[in-house]
Amino acid sequence: MGKNKLKKFEEMDTYPHVVQAPFSEVHQNNHELYGRWNEMFFKNNNPVVLELGCGKGEYTVGLARLFPQKNFIGVDIKGNRMHRGATDAIHEGLKNVGFLRTRIEAIHAFFAPSEVDEIWLTFPDPQIKKFRKRLTCSRFLEAYGRFLKPGGIIHLKTDSLFMYTYTRELLKANGIAPLVDESDLYSCGYQDDILSIQTYYERKWLEQGIPIKYLKFVLQKADGLIEPYVDIEPDNYRSAGRGVKPRRTGNNV
Repeated sequence: MGKNKLKKFEEMDTYPHVVQAPFSEVHQNNHELYGRWNEMFFKNNNPVVLELGCGKGEYTVGLARLFPQKNFIGVDIKGNRMHRGATDAIHEGLKNVGFLRTRIEAIHAFFAPSEVDEIWLTFPDPQIKKFRKRLTCSRFLEAYGRFLKPGGIIHLKTDSLFMYTYTRELLKANGIAPLVDESDLYSCGYQDDILSIQTYYERKWLEQGIPIKYLKFVLQKADGLIEPYVDIEPDNYRSAGRGVKPRRTGNNV
């Protein structure tokens, strides 16, 4: 591990708004903050919003700036990336933002039923070959549903046409009508404060002429979700390892 990475990890250990929990710590037991984020961490009763797979935390910090009346938690396993957003939050004195370093698969050990109001999925890897790793697949949505409040909202923002199409088909297969469905967010006339937040890679993709897609939907049930079984063309450009051969998506992938 490089000296720069070690320095970042050492700094993260001193950040009061960063929670780092090894999988072994939450493998069989819930974390001490389970059900107590407002009480112990934020010390207020404002709504809790998660960004899952937050990367450098740009979007988490951007949302925290934009909505001071909400609490935001960026979740990712890669502390080296998370350091950027965590440091920005410290420098700006943001009190409504935190970061959690853990695997998404262990997220159930950190949040109690109805503890979370919204979830953001910003530019997740579409996992074209492995549908069970997609952050909008049925098993992950069912996991989210266990700690989302009734009527809790999920946002997906993606540059991947494959990920966007897959998620639309999954919602359709489960009778979930999106609240917002935009295949070209910045050219459709959609008006929302979120348009003012753009990550480094989002700006890069826009410069390349790649439209940003956005889905916003209410997770109406937490169990019994099914996978779509349709042919979806893979993305024909390479970004974060994308650009693979076409294949069928569904339960047998």
